[in-house]
Amino acid sequence: MAMPTNGLLDDVSRQLIEALQQDGRRSYAALAQDVGLSEAAVRQRVKRLLDEGIMQIVAVTDPMTVGCSRQAMIGIKAEGDVRAVAKRLAELPELDYVVLCAGEFDILVELVAEDDEHLLRLLDESVRPIEGVRETATFIYLRLEKQTYSWGTR
Repeated sequence: MAMPTNGLLDDVSRQLIEALQQDGRRSYAALAQDVGLSEAAVRQRVKRLLDEGIMQIVAVTDPMTVGCSRQAMIGIKAEGDVRAVAKRLAELPELDYVVLCAGEFDILVELVAEDDEHLLRLLDESVRPIEGVRETATFIYLRLEKQTYSWGTR
């Protein structure tokens, strides 16, 4: 049973993704039992989902608990080619989320900084100097109340 390559997921791929969203450490044997495939077929299917960038398996932390005391969302108003601005922003290692959007801002980015001085340096030396960044608005996170990645594949 081959996984479609047209961007749509079949039921087995959806089941695998949803199971891994609940517990990214599930064994291939347990996943195979859940979806009715061999362990080797599940291993191959998961590898393809990873290789094609359809999913990632990562450890997610609360940045505040691992020494990064400042987390923020930055709304960016851009001029010119917004896609080029977003691409440059995505190259910054401190930004973990870059999205083009509609509304008041053209781009939203999320970053994690060690402290306020680090945040200021990132804004002044990395984000604002990018050609096309016209205006920024910074929304500092005070406390992380909820962070989940278990929305399924719908």
